[in-house]
Amino acid sequence: MGAPYSQDLRRKVIEAVESGRPRPQVCEVFNLHRNTLSRWLKQYRETGSCDAKEGYQKGHSQIITDWDKFTVFVEAHGEKTQAEMAHLWDDPMSEDTLSRGLKRIGFTRKKRPMPTKRETKLTGKSTSEP
Repeated sequence: MGAPYSQDLRRKVIEAVESGRPRPQVCEVFNLHRNTLSRWLKQYRETGSCDAKEGYQKGHSQIITDWDKFTVFVEAHGEKTQAEMAHLWDDPMSEDTLSRGLKRIGFTRKKRPMPTKRETKLTGKSTSEP
C-alpha cells in the first residue's frame, strides 16, 4: 500500500467540489479515482475532516519483540525444524513469522539434513576409505 495523499491535496479537492465543480472534472484535474473522491467527501460530511487515517497497523505484527532472546533461542534450537521451533517459542507463532525472524537476525535454514559420512551410490563404499 502506498503513502496517503497529502492533506493539502485533500483540502483542495474538497474545496473544488464545494465550489460547484462537477465531480468528474475534479477527478480528472487532480488525477483521482471517483471512489477516492467519494470516500473523502463521505468522510468530510461525517467527521468534518478529510485527514488520512492514522494508527492502523503497518506491516506484520511483532510477535518477536526481544531480539536478543530470540537469537539465543535460535542458537539453542538451531537443529530443529521451523515448525518445532515455532512450537517451542513462548507465544504462539507461525512458521512464516519464525522465518521472517530468522531472516532478520541473519540466520539461514538448511534445506535438507547433512549426512555424517559420504557414501557413493554405486559402490556403497565410504569416500574416506582408500
